[in-house]
Amino acid sequence: MATEVEELVGFLSSPSPQVKKAAVDIVQGLTGSEEGVRSLANHSKALLPSLLHLVGDKKEFEQPALEALVNLSQETALSGELVEVGMIERAMEILGRADICISQLLSMLLVNLTQLDSGVERLLQAGDEKLRGLYLAKLVRLFNISSTENEGKEDPYGHIGSVLVNISRMEIGRKLLLDPKRSLLKIIIRQSDSPSLLRRKGVSGTIRNCCFDETQLSNLLLTSQFLWPALLLPLAGKQVYSKEDTKKMPLELANPLSHERDPEKDPEIRVQAAESLYLIAMQEGGRRGLWSVNGPRILEVGYQDEEDPQVMEGYERLGSLV
Repeated sequence: MATEVEELVGFLSSPSPQVKKAAVDIVQGLTGSEEGVRSLANHSKALLPSLLHLVGDKKEFEQPALEALVNLSQETALSGELVEVGMIERAMEILGRADICISQLLSMLLVNLTQLDSGVERLLQAGDEKLRGLYLAKLVRLFNISSTENEGKEDPYGHIGSVLVNISRMEIGRKLLLDPKRSLLKIIIRQSDSPSLLRRKGVSGTIRNCCFDETQLSNLLLTSQFLWPALLLPLAGKQVYSKEDTKKMPLELANPLSHERDPEKDPEIRVQAAESLYLIAMQEGGRRGLWSVNGPRILEVGYQDEEDPQVMEGYERLGSLV
């Protein structure tokens, strides 16, 4: 005899819109509690494909289904099952064509799924040499749609920054991001001055992860026109720099530092910038690049304004190299 949960899962495929709507709303509600998630997890083999089938359906079914999937995918085992049943492929098929709310939920779902190595590999299409990196290129293109274009509304693609951080944890992800022919990291870095904290954190975390790959330094420095401002401006403090200082800098640093500006308020971003510069400066080519843009002077001035102990430690560690 079917249990109540089994019957509920069966109703997700009902031909009656009213029954299907009631069922998906109940499932969505259950995923809001640990007890509810546990009861649903026991029927995941039937539940997850049924919810997947509702992704791309009418919004009245799709939105609660996605809200349920975002909640369920916070459980590692269920996240792995979702990867196996093709949730990433379904999300990437729809992302970019959906409205703001659905796009945001799809992005949040991808953040959870790419916390698993299997999720990253599936998103990067690692097993297919011809398709490898196509989904990634689409994500980067969508991420580059400025959050200001949806001013006053939710940002549909801000969470993609967190997906990129997850992707860059893996060697294959860093290799694709730093491939000079793709120029993906250069596009991502353009969001480093976004008004969205979520986006800026995504950029800083992705850069930091890419800096861990010592073999890719030359490719990383190919993005230097964008890379140095993304890493040095958060650490530059709030002072207006003298002409003597700025004349030794490229325009992309000299211009903002010659005027009053809003300093980076988030200490996590400043810590990550310092860590990235430290990793770059560990190699001779990186140190030369940092000196060529008057980086040590920027760090010296920025340190004077810094009050966060962890960020100050980052300056000091970096200062030991440069």
